[in-house]
This record gives sequence, C-alpha cells and structure tokens, in this order.
Amino acid sequence: MAFSATFSISSSSSFTLSRKIYRPFLSQNVHSLKPTSLKASSSTSGDYSTASVVEKQSTPSKTGNWQWKFKENSINIYYEKHERESPDPSKNILMIPTISDVSTVEEWRLVAQDIVQRVGKVNWRATIVDWPGLGYSDRPKMDYNADVMEKFVVDLINAPDSPVSSSESDLVIFGGGHAATLTVRAAKKNLVKPTAIAAVAPTWAGPLPIVFGRDSSMETRYGLLRGTLRAPGVGWMMYNMLVSNEKAIQSQYKSHVYSNPDNVTPGIVESRYALTKRKGARYVPAAFLTGLLDPVNSREEFLQLFADLEGKLPLLVVSTEGSPRRSKAEMEALKGAKGVTKFVEVPGALLPQEEYPAMVAQELYQFLQQTFEPSD
Repeated sequence: MAFSATFSISSSSSFTLSRKIYRPFLSQNVHSLKPTSLKASSSTSGDYSTASVVEKQSTPSKTGNWQWKFKENSINIYYEKHERESPDPSKNILMIPTISDVSTVEEWRLVAQDIVQRVGKVNWRATIVDWPGLGYSDRPKMDYNADVMEKFVVDLINAPDSPVSSSESDLVIFGGGHAATLTVRAAKKNLVKPTAIAAVAPTWAGPLPIVFGRDSSMETRYGLLRGTLRAPGVGWMMYNMLVSNEKAIQSQYKSHVYSNPDNVTPGIVESRYALTKRKGARYVPAAFLTGLLDPVNSREEFLQLFADLEGKLPLLVVSTEGSPRRSKAEMEALKGAKGVTKFVEVPGALLPQEEYPAMVAQELYQFLQQTFEPSD
C-alpha cells in the first residue's frame, strides 16, 4: 500500500521505478436466503461518515502470540481477542486484515469492539490475527505465495491450540481485500468450514498485475523486481526509498487507501511507518506487489470461487464507493453474482473497516443478525 512507484517496462528486462502510481492495497437459514443488493449511506444508517480510526480507543481483552509451524519455521503470529463480559456463551468471529505493505490488526480493532459490545440474542467474540510476515507477527525470509497464505488460514482455524476459539458450527470469518478471497478459496476447497463469510472490499490482483497484466513477459519482469526487493543491501535500499518512508505512506493513504484525505492523520502514518521498519518487513510486500499472493488469475476465476459456495453458507460482500477504478470493477462484478447472498456498498476505498469502522460494523452486525438471529 505504501509502495509508490511508476512501473516502466522497456524492451529489455529492466525496471524504472519512481514515486508516482503504485497501489499495493489491491481488494437465517442458508437455503432461505436470497441475494440482495443495498447501498448504505450515512444519511440512512446513522452518522458514521466521520468516524475514523483515530477518533476512538479500543483495548483488546487479550493479546498474545500463536506459533505457526510451517516447514522448518516456527513463526510467532500476533493476535488480539475482543469480547464483552457475559455469562452466556459466545459465537466466534475471525477477522483477517487486508494484505498490504502495512497490514495490521489495527484496521479491525474498532469494528471488533463495536460488534462485541452490542447486546442481542447472540453474544460475539472477535479474534483478529496478523498475517505471517506482516503486522506484529514474525517476518521470516520465506517464499511467500497464495498457497502459503491459504495454508496459514487453514492451520490457524483447524489447529487444536489455535487462538480462534471455535467449533465447526460457530465460526464466522471477516476478511478484507485478498484475505477475503483467500478465505473463500479455502472454503471452496472445503479446507475450512465457516458458518458465514463477509468479504470487505475484496480483491484478487496484486498492484502490478492489476495494472500491467500477467503475460509471460510481465511475469519475467515481476520476478526480477521481486528478486531485487528480496536481495540483501540493494533490496533494503529500494524498499526504504519506495515503501518505508512517511511521505509515500501518506500519499498512498490519501490517494486510494482512504476515500477522504482528511481522515489520514499523522498518527496513522507514523504507526504504519513503524511497521515498515520491522525486521523482515520487505519479503511479503515483494510477493504481494508482483502478484505471488493473488488467489486467482482472472475475474472469471474470482467469480467462480464465490459461485462454488452457492447454497453452502451466507456470504456478504461489502463494496466501497471510493475504491480505485480497477479494484472497484472487480468488486462490482460480484453484485448479483452467484454465491453472494448480500451485496452492500459503504463509504471508503480499500480500507473501509478502518476509515469508517462504525458504518462497516453496522453492516456486518446486520448480516450477523439476519444469519444467526432470524425474526420470530
């Protein structure tokens, strides 16, 4: 997300990168549900338009690290739990951040706090996790790709010692961007069995592939760039110039991550800048930028993932009014699509759960009520 670049391709296998355009933030009973499409607005759903991440404080009930064992690595995965004290049992929500250069559990905190504090027929407990290689999790030098990230989600949900307290009958998953699509992909394969999924600003194409495509010539160039970013010395130099600087982070948030530039505060920029300075910070962004974390390779495959879940579980898609043109076109393709139970649109761009948490929480909670608290 913070990697700002113009990607110039010459006939030779060389790259020219300058700070201009790169957009790394790129995306009741189930049988009785009928697809619906709604557009939410602050005028009809309450005054959510000015609520942003820095206007409220949210304290997790618990924080910790879970050890994910992958091949020869034992990786500390940071997580937070949010819940309201209640004698009644709770159902569980797993919230997974949007994959980006500065992905973090922080983007879901206010949504989690909002939902778990609501009093209804069902009590909710929320667990937010950071991806391996991102946020406050360990960032080992590995060959990150979509299969690795899917494997992480599957292991997280199914491991006996997982921080996601759940049974097969009560886990709901909320994912942003690529996280949403990876979750749908895992559910399609029957590797995870959530009772419902909410895809918030879902995406499937990395920042360079969505702009330049992915023919064999481009894939060669992506590989060269990825190798350069991962290399000692020169990789850090390029990463620090293009990603790990406050000006680039602020620019990207104002241009397409948030829809309202006034919501981009110095506190947000400083927090995200600190994430880019963590050891191993460049490895996942190098993969994401060049398309290695893409769950599918085309819109047709994207739509088919959702279609394959038709009749199997409720699935909400939350699109946004201010997403970049190409990303918004992919979200809009899900409107009325097979497998999508409900489609809504909220203010925001690629990170609505952080920029407009109250609005997103309201839509997600209504979805939970419709799914798990049917009218008498």
